[in-house]
Amino acid sequence: MIEEIYRIFLGSSGISTDTRQIEDGNIFFALKGPNFNANQFAALALERGAICVVIDDAQYEIKGKTMLVPDGLTALRELAMFHRNTLTIPIIGITGSNGKTTSKELMQVVLRTTFKTFATHGNLNNHIGVPLSVLSIDRSHEIAVIEMGANHIGEIADLCTISKPTHGLITNIGKAHTGLFGGFEGVIRAKSELYDYLIKNNGIVFINQNQEILMNMSKRINNPIFYPNSGSNYHCRLLEADPFLKVETQNGMVFSTQLIGNYNFDNIATALCVAHFFDVPEDRACAAIEAYAPTNNRSQIVKKGSNTIILDAYNANPSSMEKAIENLAQIKAQSKLAILGDMLELGEDTEKEHEHIGVLLKQHGINDAIFCGASMRLGYESFGKGLYARDKSELIEYLKNMHFSETIILIKASRGMALEQVVEYLN
Repeated sequence: MIEEIYRIFLGSSGISTDTRQIEDGNIFFALKGPNFNANQFAALALERGAICVVIDDAQYEIKGKTMLVPDGLTALRELAMFHRNTLTIPIIGITGSNGKTTSKELMQVVLRTTFKTFATHGNLNNHIGVPLSVLSIDRSHEIAVIEMGANHIGEIADLCTISKPTHGLITNIGKAHTGLFGGFEGVIRAKSELYDYLIKNNGIVFINQNQEILMNMSKRINNPIFYPNSGSNYHCRLLEADPFLKVETQNGMVFSTQLIGNYNFDNIATALCVAHFFDVPEDRACAAIEAYAPTNNRSQIVKKGSNTIILDAYNANPSSMEKAIENLAQIKAQSKLAILGDMLELGEDTEKEHEHIGVLLKQHGINDAIFCGASMRLGYESFGKGLYARDKSELIEYLKNMHFSETIILIKASRGMALEQVVEYLN
C-alpha cells in the first residue's frame, strides 16, 4: 500500500493535512485525533483539488479517489520513511530547549548561499511536522535542515527514525516543558536521543563548547565538531551587543546583525560553524546572517513611536526568561519595562520558577514590570512592585491607559499567552 501511495506521491504536488491549505494536485491525509476527524473532509479535499485522499475510516471511502489504510498518521510516517530512504543528501537534525528555530533559520540562510537547501517551515517539528518536512525534500535539494521538538521522552528518537539525520546538533538543554518530561533530568534524556541516534549511525555531531551539559555528553562521541571557542574546529567571538550583535569570524571578518541578546551569539556561531564545515565561503555566510531579520515574535524588534519593543512572545521557559531579563538589563536606556506572562508546562516547578522571576528582575536592576497570568502572580509578589494582570484582557485594559516614551519594552511569555496581541495597545 505504501509503495502505491508513493507512486502517486511522485506525481503529486505534495502532501496536505489541512483542507484550508490544499493545493491542486496534493495528496490529502485525513488525520484524526481526540477532538477531530479529518476523514469527514475527504470529499471536500477532492473538491478543492486533491488527487487522492488517504483515509482510515471506511465510511468515507470514495471509489477510485481514496486509499483506505489502517491508520492515517502511521501511513504518513511510513511514506516519509520510504521517501527518506531514497535520499542521499546530508540531513542536519536540530533540537534543543531554546534557539533551535533561530539556529535553523540562520543555518538555512547561510547554506542557501551555496546549496539548494530545504529547511523545516516554521516550527513543523513534531510527529506530524517532521514527516511532512521530510516529504517536502525533493530531488533538487542538496542539503536539508530538519528541526525536531519534543514533549515526552522517546519523541526525538522516533523523529530520528523518520528523518535519519546524517549530522546534528543540540542548541542547549534548559528548563523547558519540565512538567512533561518529569523534571530536568527527563529533558536531558529526551534531547540526548539525537546524539544517541547519530552515535549509533556514525553521524557527525556539532557541539557548542559554551554548553556545559553538552560538553559532558561529548565524551562519548567520536570526533565531534567543536565551536565557537579558540582552538576548536571553528571559532568566532562576540564583539558587542548594544543592542544588536556584532561578531568577528575565525578569519577576522567583522559583521553586524539584526539580532539582539547575547544568547543569540550561540545561534550565530552554530550557523557559522555549519557553514564552515560544508565549505560555504565565509563572506557569503556573514552577508546572509547580516541580512537576516527575526520574525514570528522571536526576539523581534518592533519600533512604535519613540519606544523599542523586544517582542519575544513565541515561547518562554525559565532558561530563556532569565536570558531575556539579562539582555534587557544590559541594554543602555533611560527607561525599561518588562511585560512578562506565564511560563507553561513546568509541572511541579511552576510555583518556584515563577517566584524566581521577580528575584531575577531585582537582581538585574529592572525597576518596572507588569506581570500577567495566574502563575506570574508569584513573580509579582516576589518583585514587590509593578502591576499585576490576571489575564491578557486585563493587561490590555491597563495598557490602554498608560503612556510610554523613550522606553525599551520586553514582552515575553509562553505561546499560549498570546502576548504579541498587546503590542497594538502600547502607546
